[in-house]
Amino acid sequence: MAGQAGGQSGRGSGGDAAAHALRESVREAVEPAVRDAGLHLEDVTVSRAGARSVVRVVLDLPDDVEGSLDLDAVAEATRPISAALDTVDPLHGAYTLEVSTPGTDRPLTEPRHFRRARGRLVRLVLTDGGTLEGRLRSGSAVETELVLDVPGARGAVTERVVPLADVVRGEVQVELNRALEEDLPELDGAADETTDHDEEA
Repeated sequence: MAGQAGGQSGRGSGGDAAAHALRESVREAVEPAVRDAGLHLEDVTVSRAGARSVVRVVLDLPDDVEGSLDLDAVAEATRPISAALDTVDPLHGAYTLEVSTPGTDRPLTEPRHFRRARGRLVRLVLTDGGTLEGRLRSGSAVETELVLDVPGARGAVTERVVPLADVVRGEVQVELNRALEEDLPELDGAADETTDHDEEA
């Protein structure tokens, strides 16, 4: 029994290592194409859906660019990403490429996430179990601390400075009126582009 369990564990570890290696191969292949498009590569995942592989690439704007990544920019970046995937040897057979943006439901866990959220209404989950909601100041450096304008009674606004070390995660709060005024993509969710690549005969 012990030998059988060990064999199963070994196969599982080997599978995990192969999946990690494939993910890194995909990341290395697409990163130059994303960089040439002037975008930031947020995440890459590779999974199986029946006989096909599903490659999910998440893109975002660079830290120093304000606004949101729209569907046209995602579609334009998809073409060179697709071409780059043709160079990935382990990615054989039919696969589906999904290119998307993080969307407003992405947890804010890194300084760059908070930089992208400057000026937005955010809810912080703190290490002491509490929460705090306020607007993240546009000028916040966010490397070590977050500066929020927290609304209070009778329209009063209080400045709160929260050390980044005290934050478990942040969440962008959807503001319907702001989204309508600025045509933000949060009304429709994250922008995405999906293409299927069939195995050549």
